[in-house]
Amino acid sequence: METKVKKWGNSLALRIPKPLAIEAGLENDSPVELSLLDGKLVIEPIDEEELSLEMLLAQVTESNLHDEVDTGPALGGEVW
Repeated sequence: METKVKKWGNSLALRIPKPLAIEAGLENDSPVELSLLDGKLVIEPIDEEELSLEMLLAQVTESNLHDEVDTGPALGGEVW
């Protein structure tokens, strides 16, 4: 499938035709990884992992737990 590179602000943009986007599993705001492989531009979708609070907390260990940070006294409406 052929398309054209167009100017978008100070960058260049590539319009992906709908049938190709559907086949690649891409939609508006899909994250992609751009790279060059043997002089060719490669566009790969990035799988976004759904994170839950439990998954994030499971990664907290004694070695990556930081000390409490003192930010000074409360100001304005911070105190309830």
